[in-house]
Amino acid sequence: MDALRKFIAQTDWLQIATAWGLRIAGALALLLLGLWLARRLLHLIDRAFARLGFDTILSNFLHNLAYGALLVVVLVAALDQLGVPTTSLLALLGAAGLAIGLALKDSLSNIASGVMLIALRPFRAGDVVNIAGIDGVVEQVRVFQTLLRTIENHEVVLPNSQITSVPIINFTARAQRRIDVPVGISYDADVRHARKVLLDLANAHDKVLAEPAADVIVMALGDNSVDLILRAWVATEDYGPARSDLLEATHRELGAAGIGIPYPQRDVNIRLPAGFAITAAPTPPSSSG
Repeated sequence: MDALRKFIAQTDWLQIATAWGLRIAGALALLLLGLWLARRLLHLIDRAFARLGFDTILSNFLHNLAYGALLVVVLVAALDQLGVPTTSLLALLGAAGLAIGLALKDSLSNIASGVMLIALRPFRAGDVVNIAGIDGVVEQVRVFQTLLRTIENHEVVLPNSQITSVPIINFTARAQRRIDVPVGISYDADVRHARKVLLDLANAHDKVLAEPAADVIVMALGDNSVDLILRAWVATEDYGPARSDLLEATHRELGAAGIGIPYPQRDVNIRLPAGFAITAAPTPPSSSG
């Protein structure tokens, strides 16, 4: 106890408080200044990306990557100002990072897949795609996930590692898309006349392109109908409205031309044993008031 009292009495607590107070204040000042400079630098980087015409997905990904790197630099500098031995800290963080990396290998796979998506660029922000059976508009590629918006305005979040392991259909990668309108006509109908009706309605639509020209093919001789397909090309952005118009016009114009679209039907034959007869049930007498 005497030694403790002597230590407390001989220690200059004011000097210690002043020294640590200056260190803490310097570290906080360095942290705040570093965060401000990081934001300013990121703003300049974003402007440079915009001038160079970088894709939105690529610029957002690089923005997040640069922000993370700058944040680590600022934190290490603040800890060094505080007196924490950063060399030992970085070695400790490296060992911890290795252990965490082994534990979070799936998350690291998502990061690697995100880098692949940015580098290979199978789609851009705003593209309409089908990924893992889900149709949607690409909103953003994040470090771990990709964000889609469906036609119903639902938000779908897909892990990046899942995207790179499945087929990706990009509906807006090309300037033109083909509309296929399948229709079945009666076996009694004239196929050549039906083909002319379908081609006329396609060529009359202002969104259908002259080249490649629309055509009609016989796809199959079905159980109940002759199956035709009207194939017409439109600009990619016109696909949805034009397809709806062609479906409606097909129903209307075939009906006006007297060409029936048959319903599925089935013939049932009943074979009865010899001597077996079916008699109609007697009609009940009508009640009179």
